[in-house]
Amino acid sequence: MITITRKEEVVFNQIKIFDVEYDEEIPISALKKELCTGSFHEYDLVQVLNSLSNKKLIEFNDSIIKLVSSDKEINTVNSKKDLEELELNMKEKESFELIKTLVNEKNLVSKYILEGNLLYGDLKLTNFRMYHIILSLENKGLLKHIHKSDGEYYLLVE
Repeated sequence: MITITRKEEVVFNQIKIFDVEYDEEIPISALKKELCTGSFHEYDLVQVLNSLSNKKLIEFNDSIIKLVSSDKEINTVNSKKDLEELELNMKEKESFELIKTLVNEKNLVSKYILEGNLLYGDLKLTNFRMYHIILSLENKGLLKHIHKSDGEYYLLVE
């Protein structure tokens, strides 16, 4: 599933309309003419096009746009903040599943093993996101930081 913002949805829907009108390539000038009126500025349009390109919904090179055919389900949220929260929740779930595989029979995992797996494992989280996820899981009561005589650990609370 791909999650997009409302602005991205407006631009994406217009690209789908223009895809029928134009043979293969949609000039950015057509989108500017249609969308860049009122509160929607050219700068916003370029940012949205780059974002849609990063999500593999379109190809955007210089001033040419191509719609990428995809069967992926698209979910729309109201703002970038909602999008970040949704992605964080997905990363939290993935992180929690990873933690379940790392704990020993006492539901403990070394702080350094956990952080290493989150940073350098399949999830490849940034430092900020990793600590944010760990803190969020602690606040939700799913993870507890423990100091033992031989080091720092996290206890998986289930």
